[in-house]
Amino acid sequence: MSNKVDILVFAAHPDDAELACSGTILKHIQLGRKVAIVDLTKGELGTRGTAEIRAEESAAATKLLGLHARANAGFADGFFESDKEHCLKLIEYIRLYQPEIVLCNAIDDRHPDHGKGSELASRACFLSGLIKIETTIDGKAQQAWRPKNVYHYIQDRFIQPDFVVDISGYWDKKLECILAFKSQFYSSEATNNNEPQTYISGKSFLQSIESRSRELGHSIGVEYGEGFTKEKQVGVEDLFHLL
Repeated sequence: MSNKVDILVFAAHPDDAELACSGTILKHIQLGRKVAIVDLTKGELGTRGTAEIRAEESAAATKLLGLHARANAGFADGFFESDKEHCLKLIEYIRLYQPEIVLCNAIDDRHPDHGKGSELASRACFLSGLIKIETTIDGKAQQAWRPKNVYHYIQDRFIQPDFVVDISGYWDKKLECILAFKSQFYSSEATNNNEPQTYISGKSFLQSIESRSRELGHSIGVEYGEGFTKEKQVGVEDLFHLL
């Protein structure tokens, strides 16, 4: 089976992609596109759950999403940097999966790992196209590869999107993917609601995710949406491809 995908999603923590862009992922998989996720860390500093539990939850979410592949870079939660070592690791993933499009963390957010993940992914996408940067995988030299576009999803802090994807038919499935991370989020059926309460573990957090999605959807005349920012100008060949 070929490793090549259409869309590669980088996420600082397991559940970042589910929260911010799983509707877009689900929609494009339904359209026949191949999508992979690379989580940068295991989320081991999270107040609730453990790295092992998060890995099990990530596997469950992966099945729900129908991903072509999912990997974890194993970077240190809270302490990874946009340096040569970390950048080379992401270049290996970019060259392995050869995506046309990369989705990655918000350019600025409440959690500092999100902004760092954003910068690191963006830098790696550019450097991955330089032939003088040599990487290998399983002892074989990799070919240079640069994605055509890099887009940043929007997370906790509101950022004015450059475009919004209609995910109206995918909200229920998106919520199911989010709730696969049982250790992190509120559920009336959860058995871990006696754990320490966090910023994301209450009912109101999930309500805010839905409200954000409804507001973004409303901005383009649909029920639910997910917003993204771009790094370069987006070209359009057909005006009828725009809502």
